[in-house]
Amino acid sequence: MFLGHFAVGLAGKRLAPRASLATLLFASMLLDLLWPIFLLLGWEKVRVDPGNTAFTPFDFVSYPWSHSLHMTLFWSGLVGIVIRAITRDTRVAVWVGAAVASHWVLDWITHRPDLPLWPSGPRAGLGLWNSVSGTVIVESVLFIVGLWLYLRGTRPRGGRGRLSLWSLVVAVSMIYFSSLGKLPAATGERTIALMAMVLWIFIPWCWWIDSTRRTVR
Repeated sequence: MFLGHFAVGLAGKRLAPRASLATLLFASMLLDLLWPIFLLLGWEKVRVDPGNTAFTPFDFVSYPWSHSLHMTLFWSGLVGIVIRAITRDTRVAVWVGAAVASHWVLDWITHRPDLPLWPSGPRAGLGLWNSVSGTVIVESVLFIVGLWLYLRGTRPRGGRGRLSLWSLVVAVSMIYFSSLGKLPAATGERTIALMAMVLWIFIPWCWWIDSTRRTVR
């Protein structure tokens, strides 16, 4: 759930205003930030299988270390502990840790039953991806709500504050809707991993956004 994860990061700024948007988005996207690294290391597997679901051709063959419920809770706790040690702010640590955990919940809603509960364990997923229109509607609504909450909690410092945020919104929307196209079946795992590594660019982008906007409490 691409837009949904961004929605959680944006909404988190309203719920935990002392947390930076970069930190919140890093948390909400963490599993997908780890996934391409684990693919390149050979720890996880994916392939293109046209028709796997109506929304995406990806067949997530194995991703227990980034996307199992067991490891999600581990990453959530680890990130929360690190943030608490850095900020000394329990509220921020709790919300950032919860943002990590939210990733699995949103993926559970969209994925077919391919999300392992623990490495080598049973798999779960409600399968929203079997409906393209349903997926787009749910994700778009979540993204709009997350953006609305972010706008309620921040104000731009001049034109740069508007440019930084709305350029992100446009970029994320373009990536999302362009991904509705089909990938060639021959697309290799390394190519998929390198494409997914693009997600990392949004972390410094969100740091820039924070530097051009002020928090309203």
